[in-house]
Amino acid sequence: MRDVIEMHAQGKSIREICRSLRLSRNTVRKYLRSPGVPPHKKRPPRDTVLGPFEPLLRQRLVEGVDNCVVLLRELRAQGYPGGYSTLKEFVRPLRPLRRPKGTVRFETQPGEQAQVDFGHFRYQLPDGGTRHVWGFALVLSWSRAIYVEFVPRADTVAFIQCHLHAFEHFGGMPERCLYDNTKTVVVDRNPDGSPLFNSRFLDFALRLGFRIKLCHPYRPQTKGRVESAIKYVRGNFWPTARFVDLDELNQQARAWVEGVADVRVHGTTGERPLDRLQQEKPRLSPLPGTERLQPFLREERKVGRDSYVRWQQGAYGVQCVWIGETVQIQGNEETVEIWSGDQLLVVHPRATRRGQHFAAPNQWVGLPDWQPRRDKEPLAVQVQSLEVERRALAVYDQVGGR
Repeated sequence: MRDVIEMHAQGKSIREICRSLRLSRNTVRKYLRSPGVPPHKKRPPRDTVLGPFEPLLRQRLVEGVDNCVVLLRELRAQGYPGGYSTLKEFVRPLRPLRRPKGTVRFETQPGEQAQVDFGHFRYQLPDGGTRHVWGFALVLSWSRAIYVEFVPRADTVAFIQCHLHAFEHFGGMPERCLYDNTKTVVVDRNPDGSPLFNSRFLDFALRLGFRIKLCHPYRPQTKGRVESAIKYVRGNFWPTARFVDLDELNQQARAWVEGVADVRVHGTTGERPLDRLQQEKPRLSPLPGTERLQPFLREERKVGRDSYVRWQQGAYGVQCVWIGETVQIQGNEETVEIWSGDQLLVVHPRATRRGQHFAAPNQWVGLPDWQPRRDKEPLAVQVQSLEVERRALAVYDQVGGR
């Protein structure tokens, strides 16, 4: 407005002012007639495609779901006709600020490395209670192909079996796997700082032929690819998971890997993990034969004081010399086998109803004979066996007189 007034004071015509300042004649006349700065009129808010979905969006953001890919998928299911950019612009100012952390990137060759980790996933029950499962993730470092499986316990047996399932999924195994200092891999450290490996997991790695690589203590970012994968699972898959049991959850996870995770264009490589996996497969080592894998497909159980092993519906006996020891158990539809390492201890028929017990041949041979404790003689019998002195009644009369 100041430029308009100054030019008009210099004798410029309205046409010249419009041409110089690229304004319309009505705007120039408005500024010349106005005694002050014309007030700015706020535009009425425009209706946007996100308007009907804002309550749902804000609710999901309160619940901690701010991944626009997940939100877009949910909104599309509700009939949202807009695009990703509109949604991203709406969500950006509502996200909490995150300070980026610096790290050093190490690149690997095809088939050279995989990174492995467990993640803790909590969910809510219909009655308001909460439970949790453990999410296993194995990422091939070069292709970024991922394997995901959920298990109820993060123990050594589940850890080993998840490895086998992942290697079968990829069609081979890498030269080495990178881990943090979890107890399923490292149980302690020697005085010189060298790791003391979990013996069962170390045996597993040696039998299959891959090397164990550890992160520096307290530096989980060393295995940043799988850390990112766990975050990706937590942010992209977990908010949409709806399941009754673990089988259903793992079916959904496999469908998500095949339909979302491995077919997206990866932000670092610029390629789809599925396409890079086809290039990496020839560099993966084949799995050994079934006879070398079989010991790791068995579940571990401890032999009870009664010389029985509890598994699923039944109780299965072993010789009493194994009381207190940890054995391995596996079964099919008809039989149950109990092993100790490579030694087969006994084979039982499988229980068909809950509570069935199956004794092993010579199960209690070598157990010291058990003698029942002799009960004490009842007090009434002891009293009856005492001899009581008998006195004449006159004696009691004399005592009473005193």
